[in-house]
Amino acid sequence: MLAGLGNGIGDAAWNSWVGSLADSSHVISLMHACYGVGAVLGPMTATVMISKAQLLWHTFYYFMAGLTMVELVLTPSAFWSATGSAYREENPKGPEPRESIVHETLFKLPSARVTWLCAVFALGYVGLEVSLGGWIVTFMLQVRHGEEFASGMTATGFWAGLALGRVALGLVTPRVGEKRAVMLYLGAAVCLQLLFWLIPEFFVSAITVSLQGFFLGPLFPTMMVAITKLLPRHLHVSAIGFAIALGGSGAAILPFVIGSQAQRHGVQVLSPILLGALAFLLFTWSFLPNFGRKHE
Repeated sequence: MLAGLGNGIGDAAWNSWVGSLADSSHVISLMHACYGVGAVLGPMTATVMISKAQLLWHTFYYFMAGLTMVELVLTPSAFWSATGSAYREENPKGPEPRESIVHETLFKLPSARVTWLCAVFALGYVGLEVSLGGWIVTFMLQVRHGEEFASGMTATGFWAGLALGRVALGLVTPRVGEKRAVMLYLGAAVCLQLLFWLIPEFFVSAITVSLQGFFLGPLFPTMMVAITKLLPRHLHVSAIGFAIALGGSGAAILPFVIGSQAQRHGVQVLSPILLGALAFLLFTWSFLPNFGRKHE
């Protein structure tokens, strides 16, 4: 629980800071691509430590604690001069508003509209990402009748596609326009999910899963960019923190729904549920206003 609290605070801070940079779309995509790389390397490292090196399962957490200590040293040294007083000098405030920042973020229009739309989008996206990445191995084993190793590699392909998409499409997104680009990526993901569902071939399913990861990858970082461009700077941390918090609940809700339905009807329910989630994301994103430059 404490680790989750720390990660949530760190996520909000990093996304807010990177989102305020000049080339935010590209940089935030690179940052989230590192998440995808970690999602690939983390389970692989744990598997090698346990199965090949014959280490106890909890040894992996020592490795993670070591990486955390490195981050604990490097991050403060990089931002040593970024103090509260320095921030206040760069962002002088006018008269104090009557409403608190949280109230303005969540309940005062037009800021509340952007915050809630992005938070609901994050909920659907995180649920979709975790469900596809988590259930795909079971689906490939039970529905596509694949071998254990090949089925496991489809999950690796999904996360690798996610990381690659965040790097490659991170260059494309600002040129196309963030709102239009996300709708195009979601349209491509819907088409790929239909192919995954309707063509019962293991190889086709593996390829379409990796390509879905590629097109889904830029969605979350682009949503963060939307917050930083549509909201004034003093609301960034609270809005991003709320979106991440609500998005985290999606990681519990949608996999639970899939699991409960899979017990009744089999794992083949994965595709129609994921299609519904993609349609939900497309519907939610369409309500965001058009955005270009950042709102100071």
